[in-house]
Amino acid sequence: MGGRPSSSLDKRQQQHLRGQVDTLLRNFLPCYREQLAASVLQQISRELGPREPAGCQLMRSKKLPRVREHRGPLTQLGGHPPRWQPIFCVLRGDGRLEWFSHREEYENGGHPLGSTTLTGYTVLTSQREYLHLLDTLCPVSSGEHTQEESDPLLEMPVNFPLFLQHPFRRHLCFSAATGEAQRAWRLALQGGIRLRGTVLQRSQAPAARAFLDAVRLYRQHQGHFGDDDVTLGSDAEVLTGVLMRKLLPALRAQTLPGLRGARRNRAWAWTELLDAVHAAVLAEASAGLRAFQPEKDELLAVLEKTIRPDVDQILRQRERLAGRLRVEVQRPLESCLHGKVDTQLSLVTQKLLSTMEAVLSAVQTLLAQGMDRLSRHLRGSSSGTQLRKEVYSFGEMPWDPELMQTCYREAERSQRRLRQLVVPFGFFGTRSLMFGAQDLAQQLMADAVATFLQLADQCLTTALDCTQAAQQLEKVRGRVLKELLEFEGDVLAVGSPALTVKGIYKDIVQGVLLQMIDGELKKALGANDMSCTLDGCSEAPWDQTGIDEKAEAQRGTRPGQPGSGTEVQPLCPLPPPRTFCS
Repeated sequence: MGGRPSSSLDKRQQQHLRGQVDTLLRNFLPCYREQLAASVLQQISRELGPREPAGCQLMRSKKLPRVREHRGPLTQLGGHPPRWQPIFCVLRGDGRLEWFSHREEYENGGHPLGSTTLTGYTVLTSQREYLHLLDTLCPVSSGEHTQEESDPLLEMPVNFPLFLQHPFRRHLCFSAATGEAQRAWRLALQGGIRLRGTVLQRSQAPAARAFLDAVRLYRQHQGHFGDDDVTLGSDAEVLTGVLMRKLLPALRAQTLPGLRGARRNRAWAWTELLDAVHAAVLAEASAGLRAFQPEKDELLAVLEKTIRPDVDQILRQRERLAGRLRVEVQRPLESCLHGKVDTQLSLVTQKLLSTMEAVLSAVQTLLAQGMDRLSRHLRGSSSGTQLRKEVYSFGEMPWDPELMQTCYREAERSQRRLRQLVVPFGFFGTRSLMFGAQDLAQQLMADAVATFLQLADQCLTTALDCTQAAQQLEKVRGRVLKELLEFEGDVLAVGSPALTVKGIYKDIVQGVLLQMIDGELKKALGANDMSCTLDGCSEAPWDQTGIDEKAEAQRGTRPGQPGSGTEVQPLCPLPPPRTFCS
């Protein structure tokens, strides 16, 4: 498209960006070091503190989060001048998208024409919506006269488009051959985007939790107290996003007036410039974090050695300080919250609860359908090979984007409802919440599937005929579904401790908020219906005994009871031992 500036940056521009990243790291890393200490203390306190009896007994799936690899032919808009060209696309299991000139090049191990990580992208399947987006990137000033130029996107209407849009990167424009292929690619790409986006949120490593808290504190020091989706992505991608948001106003002011040509051509050129800046910042941020890695590893080791022997004393000191601070802030804090939060809390609680209830209900329904399908095959199939295929398909349910879409769709609907939180709370993190709900659905499905397969493998023996075996599966089915129902009351338990005075202040505020939230949850759910109690969330996240065990409670399975010991010749071949092991 016309109006295209050089996508490469000159030395002066590169040096300027390097200086910007150096400044960011110089101000950010002290926050990170501080939060590493807080996170290590949290980890040790959790390990040594008393644990509540786990109410939900689903075993934890050992399979790592991933995307089912997806590949197939597409056409791509690219080149200068741009044109639609046939390519062969591959979405890797780690959420990386690659495209090749043809299938044979991929199969022969050739290098891709291009590739990208999907962090931060959004998939659009409407050409009109995408063109409107381009129009908003370079709005026409009052009195400006623009000439109409030919536009490949308009000259060749796309029947089944897949537009990948990113706020700071070059847009990717693909097209599928059929509506079915478009849908399959859309679901696969959305799964890859979510997988790449929530890598830090899913991690239980102290360094990941410390990094997220450090980003929050750093942004507060910069005057940003709202909540948005900046923490989606890897550590380097998150810092890149933070800096790009800071650089964007100046880039707009310096660049947009100099772009020439039709508005959409200028918009395309603008995204290419942003892509070059983003790539340069990401490279510098990655290098800076790699340079910090040895120091971080050493610091974590030192903190482990120094905190663990004195953890009880540290927690007692922390609680004494928290007590003094609580006396100072409790009354004005409660007054503020009653005036500004009470009026909205019931609405927020209902929105979050309705979202999670819908997601968990969808998971339960999908899981029940899968278990019923297995039971039917066990009753009616005489083929052990076919049954093993059904078991494999059942085990892959959490990673099947088409099947899981019924669960994910409920979270997508909630994103529109949660946008109502923007005005009263300045909350812009609806995508993070949606991804979190979808991650929860996938993890819960994976855990439930793993639990069912494990218990089924324990209770099915060659001594059972098909009817008896199906009856045993019915018992396992009921047990797993019961655990899912018990899980529902525990999904909103939260807590985030810290070691510093700032962190203690945050805990005090959060503790008062949690008391209020706990009351709303009990009213909404009904105190007698909360199988997994939320008591304990009403306190500040830590005291000297170490709180927040519930969020990390180990979940295991009770050993299944064997079936009838009577020797009965099977009426149809039963699967060999460990057929149902995931």
